[in-house]
Amino acid sequence: MKRYYIKDNDLDVHITEWGDKRHPVIFCLHGLGSTSLSFIEIAEKLKEDYRIVSLDAPGHGKTPPFLDAEKYEYPYLALWLHRILDILEINRFYFLSHSWGSFVSLYYLSIFPNRVIGTILIDGGYQTKWRGGKSMEQEIAYYEKDFEEYVFNNWVEFLTTEKRVYSRWSPLLEVAVKDLGIQLNNKVIWHARGTTAKHIIQAMHKHETEDIYQQLPPHIQLLRATLPMQMDDERTIASDIFRQKANGHVQLIEDTTHMLHWDKPDVVVNEIRKNWNLSLSV
Repeated sequence: MKRYYIKDNDLDVHITEWGDKRHPVIFCLHGLGSTSLSFIEIAEKLKEDYRIVSLDAPGHGKTPPFLDAEKYEYPYLALWLHRILDILEINRFYFLSHSWGSFVSLYYLSIFPNRVIGTILIDGGYQTKWRGGKSMEQEIAYYEKDFEEYVFNNWVEFLTTEKRVYSRWSPLLEVAVKDLGIQLNNKVIWHARGTTAKHIIQAMHKHETEDIYQQLPPHIQLLRATLPMQMDDERTIASDIFRQKANGHVQLIEDTTHMLHWDKPDVVVNEIRKNWNLSLSV
């Protein structure tokens, strides 16, 4: 694993990479509040066969935020990603994304479908805000409070609290979780700030991926979470619409939460190996 920066205008974009540059590329995009290390377990299992490239999105990890709220809107982010891929000299790639990253990936696909060989969405991209039970203002208030007030006295407190959140733990997940914290003024705080969350939530309410389903290439694969069970009806309705309107493939992964790739990383790895034929990567 290597970590480095690339320059995009005035923004230093932080990249994490695994594998050999001669191998087919899997480009990874994490969810809101996460970092490029969100895919660490998957990458470690695939690095002998693929080059895995994952970035810290603006305002996440070690990449500074966009200053303008409009730059977090999906059409702009799609063009921004296209520029980042050019800087990285990645012309053709497989797209692996989680949560918010999957919404961005679908907008990218609607504009640049020929650059992407195959797409797997990890419990993201199919949910809609207009069917949800919260207003934009309510969601913004929640995330601003959550991100800004997540403060601990030391790393032990931070990691102990984070460890309780997930269904399983591993040395690699500990590395990924530690990437979610920043030491500031003798405290450990959440790496992404409330302003970044606010801008992203605003953009999610403004742009619905359902509006572009018919512009997408067919056979996009969605790995859908099943827990908590009280969300099943909402998820079923939304994923059925994705299946019908986008001609996508939906696979329910039993006993998984929204952090599906942390709950069952081997499932994601197996789906990649089964569906992404290396012979098609040239």
